[in-house]
Parts: sequence; C-alpha cells; structure tokens
Amino acid sequence: MRRQHHISSAVIAVKPEHAESVRAVLDGLANVEVHGADRGKIVIVIEGPSTGVLGDTLMRISTLDGVIAANMVFEHVELEEEKVHGQRTDAA
Repeated sequence: MRRQHHISSAVIAVKPEHAESVRAVLDGLANVEVHGADRGKIVIVIEGPSTGVLGDTLMRISTLDGVIAANMVFEHVELEEEKVHGQRTDAA
C-alpha cells in the first residue's frame, strides 16, 4: 500500500507590528517551516499526511492575532512505498 505525504507552500500576510510574534508561533508549529519573511509577508512550507491536515494547519494560522491572510500557493503529493522485510510491497 502506498502512503501519501503532502507538501505545500503558503504565504502569510501579517500586520507589520505582529510580524515577530506570528513568526515565533510559526516557528513552534509542528510540520511548519519558515523559509523567509519580508515586508509583512512570511513564506512557509507545511507537511502532512493529507490535504486536510495541511488545510487545518493553514486555518489555524489564519486565526492568529495579526494575520491578515493565509494562502496556500502550491501543493505536491509524494507517494511513499511501503516496505515489508526490506521489500517493496508493490514489486512485481
């Protein structure tokens, strides 16, 4: 069976006076990595097992004090091969 691993980039628009506090919260979230910040925008990557998990994380971010908008920009899905005793389970 193949497992899915979802990776998404997002841009978080913040009020300038809240940029540092929002970034501190983002730095503490599991499966969220900050890749850059400038002039009220923070670029992040979110990872998780499903689109729903990514969406839930982005929704939580959008409710933080000082966040104006949290928008997903791109999503990629990796299919991970499951192995049993060192062998791929889908091998022919």
